[in-house]
Amino acid sequence: MESELNTKEKQILLKIARQAIEKAVKKEDPINIILSDLPSKLREQGASFVTLTIHGKLRGCIGILEAYQPLALDVSEHAVAAATQDYRFPPLNLNELDKIEIEISRLNPQQKLEYETPSDLITRLHPQVDGVVLRDGFQRATFLPQVWEKLSDPAEFLSQLCLKMGAPANLWRSRKLEVFTYQVEEFKEE
Repeated sequence: MESELNTKEKQILLKIARQAIEKAVKKEDPINIILSDLPSKLREQGASFVTLTIHGKLRGCIGILEAYQPLALDVSEHAVAAATQDYRFPPLNLNELDKIEIEISRLNPQQKLEYETPSDLITRLHPQVDGVVLRDGFQRATFLPQVWEKLSDPAEFLSQLCLKMGAPANLWRSRKLEVFTYQVEEFKEE
């Protein structure tokens, strides 16, 4: 990853995410981010995922794999989307605002992972380090590196990722898929 964010930059992004979520849930005008007032790393193009949890349980997670806008805007956009558009959950409500914990994952560019066989694929993954993208034609899914905490077995990790992609769990064993890896810089509210 390019240089990591410092503590102040992380705090600014967490504050942007929290304010964006609060305004969205309260149905107020979106926050106005003045890029020129921000540190340079937050103005650079960046890709992020924003994860919301309540008492350690997932409440929403949305992001993007490839940077296309300044990091501060990306975090704001995906914070709102995680709170209001994650298809797995109803939109966040006012009663939940004080309960959510916000985690931001800043992604580095993904790298294609070359492999020959399913067992070769497993040996090339770095559990706890790699985020993984599986692609089969137009189907695609990803798990952030943090998912290894719940799915520590690489075979199970890949099977669950196939299911997330809408494919049979064993697809990675029966067909060669496109595989990409990436790493993240993750931080959350204290």
